Amino acid sequence: MKHLFVVILSWALLTGPALAERPMRIISLAPNVTEILYDLGLGEQVIAVSSYCNYPPAVKMKPKIGGMSNPSLETIIAMKPDMVVLTDDGNPREIEQRLRKLGIRVHIFRAKRLDDLPREIRILGKALDVPKLAERRAERIEKVVRSYAKKVAATPDRTGRKILFVVQPDPLMVAGPGTAIDDVLKLLGLQNIVVNAQTEYPRYSLEEVIRQAPDVIFIGMSSGDMKAQSRRLLKRLSHLEAVRKGRVYYIGDPLFRMGPRITDGISEISGYIEKSRE
Repeated sequence: MKHLFVVILSWALLTGPALAERPMRIISLAPNVTEILYDLGLGEQVIAVSSYCNYPPAVKMKPKIGGMSNPSLETIIAMKPDMVVLTDDGNPREIEQRLRKLGIRVHIFRAKRLDDLPREIRILGKALDVPKLAERRAERIEKVVRSYAKKVAATPDRTGRKILFVVQPDPLMVAGPGTAIDDVLKLLGLQNIVVNAQTEYPRYSLEEVIRQAPDVIFIGMSSGDMKAQSRRLLKRLSHLEAVRKGRVYYIGDPLFRMGPRITDGISEISGYIEKSRE
């Protein structure tokens, strides 16, 4: 009888909830989450994504469930996901609450700052039953960050340049303290001229930009026509040395997505800083 109990218990452990916990049908509601899921080898399990998800290229073939701020709850439910992965920085809290009430498993990805990213990848990896791969991915990001920090510490004479990072040219909105962009600038030994702002992405006056006289201006490519949108701004700042000497650079989306390509964004900023010294 004892032997029979052991056999039944063993069978239950092998076929019960422990194995059922791995989600096989995943919906992602944010671009950075989608990139992380693919980086963790779970692309085939992703059954739908937000309309803003466009990387890697294979994700363009996935069904769309709406935007980050207005995903279709009806579409999500109809697709019968095992898990829906959201962020707390862009997805509405109401969607999370309604999904939970319906008994749909939800995971909230909470990385807002550069230091948050490795930890949140590890947590997500455990929730998706791929902890070892998630650990390797998190360690890779940490290694890259450490290498830049070490390089900056070894060359203090090449740091301290004043930076303006434009998120939106009209009305002018910039990256301030408490953002991942500001974290990257600090990592590279750069001085964000918006360091004393009271909000993360404040509106900024042209007069203050002129007064601060940044050495380098970065403009985030959050949309395809950002270069056209920024022409009027740069014309109004044309007498600044950064503009006159061509130290204005357009930055791609990896820096804006808290995912595996953040290291590409760091590299892009670093490369342009080196170029600006030529």
